[in-house]
Parts: sequence; structure tokens; C-alpha cells
Amino acid sequence: MVDRRYEGVRFAVDRVVHDGRQRDIVRHPGAAVILPIVRDDQICLIRNYRVSVEEALIELPAGTLEPNEPPEVTAARELTEETGYAADSVELLMQFYPSPGIMDERMFVYIATWLTAGAPAREAGEEIENLVVSRGEALAMIGDGRIKDGKTIAALLYYERFRANS
Repeated sequence: MVDRRYEGVRFAVDRVVHDGRQRDIVRHPGAAVILPIVRDDQICLIRNYRVSVEEALIELPAGTLEPNEPPEVTAARELTEETGYAADSVELLMQFYPSPGIMDERMFVYIATWLTAGAPAREAGEEIENLVVSRGEALAMIGDGRIKDGKTIAALLYYERFRANS
């Protein structure tokens, strides 16, 4: 049995009965995360104010999938909107569920290369600034706690472990 409890702009909450137990599940359309490689050893992170935690977090650019929009299209669009960079190549790196205990959101992580700088087209109210750092500095930021965002930690560590030197 499924009972829709809430319908928002970007997500919904369903009450589901499974094995006699009620659970509330957040239904989310998914998101694209972008790892922009600016130069061989540099990536573009963003400093993004997040109202939910009342803090500016250091993250990779990302955005929610629009209805019927392929994740690679979302990735290219969000990269340009948030950072101003346009990519000649957007390649799937990995995908994962960030919090499957409470939601069905899937994140698709893309590597963006062959970047051309331009002006961002940020949405009204977005408080974002670019932060171009070396891969080593990004990893140090994970290690010392400056990067607290889960999608960014997962993407950077996956890239470093499985793709950076291939």
C-alpha cells in the first residue's frame, strides 16, 4: 500500500507499508553531479550556500534532473549554469544512491573535460562562487573536514581511486 503524504516542487513523500511496517520514503527524480577537470591537475569546485544546513558548503556542481531529461544533459546544463564552464566532453563516472534508507534518489556523476570558460547563469537566490583547486588540495579538504558534502566526497574519492591515473 502506498499513500502520498506530500507533493512538493522537487520531491514527494510516500507512506509505504512493507512487511507490516510503515515507512516514509522520499521520492526524488535524481540528480547529476559534475566533476569539472579544468586542467590536468585542477578541478572546479563551488562554494554553495545551503539553506538546509545554514552554511556555505564546498561541493561539486550538481542539479536535479528535469522530467524526461537524460542525466548527461542535466550535467552539461548545470555545469554551465553554476560555474560558467561549458564542456566538450561529459562522461559518466559512477552512479549511487546517497541515502537509500529514506529516499530513492539516484545520483549520476559525470566527468566534464575540455572546458571553455564563460559566464554562469545562476538561478535567482543561488549564492555560488567557483573555487578552482588542485586534485591534491581537494583531497586535503576532504581529509581536514572542509568538504562535508557527501556527493562531493564520494565522487572525488572514486575518481582518485579508480580513474585519475588511468
